[in-house]
Amino acid sequence: MATTATVNKKSLWGGGIAPFKASYGKLMMWFFLLSDAFTFSGLLITYAFLRWSAPAYKGDPEAFTFSTEYWPIPEKVYEAFPGLHGVEAPLYFVGLMTFILILSSVTMVLAVEAGHRMDKKGVVKWMLWTIIGGFAFLSCQAWEWSHFISGTDIATIGDVVKNGIWVENYEIIGANLSFNQYGPPAFAALFFFITGFHGFHVFSGVLINVIIFFNAASGMYERRGHYEMVEKVGLYWHFVDLVWVFVFTFFYLI
Repeated sequence: MATTATVNKKSLWGGGIAPFKASYGKLMMWFFLLSDAFTFSGLLITYAFLRWSAPAYKGDPEAFTFSTEYWPIPEKVYEAFPGLHGVEAPLYFVGLMTFILILSSVTMVLAVEAGHRMDKKGVVKWMLWTIIGGFAFLSCQAWEWSHFISGTDIATIGDVVKNGIWVENYEIIGANLSFNQYGPPAFAALFFFITGFHGFHVFSGVLINVIIFFNAASGMYERRGHYEMVEKVGLYWHFVDLVWVFVFTFFYLI
């Protein structure tokens, strides 16, 4: 004799039956992160394609000078450090940025763990440190952008047509979306777009973290009986951290 199992549709996504033992909100966050991962993958693949299709400098790295003919050497582009004018510190500053973002991911883990223990003070404390780390990273990125735009010296790129006028031995300082002293125009365009897109994600994450911080401090999640929102925001923050590892590898190491 066949039996028919009845399922309460209202409880299907309300905790009664959770696919993959994940709530509706958490599963939707995973879907969003997957779609965002495809976007970043497309951007980084585009950068890799242009990077390897451009002529590479094969001479002595110490004798390398910026030219629109060659794709620039990362250590020569990102060698400045705040307060150390004229001192060559290749990748030191971006290494500091990476350390700050990874450290903020650690504090987010601690906030999620405190939420599992229903430790309100722990959640508030570690969320605050995560927010501070996010603001610190954004401040570092703002300085890096300003230095990248202002440049270090004058670079002659040859004869060009600018605003409809033929200019001989046109010289520029720094980088913009049209020309840059470091290398081909595509290098600067991709730098601004990809790091800016990632920076927008970090900025959005910081704003969301601030909201979660105030909600936790006010006792909202304690009254709900769980801190799942902290865990969902933590997934987004870890994703932003992971994406930066790939951006760091493509732009600064290759």
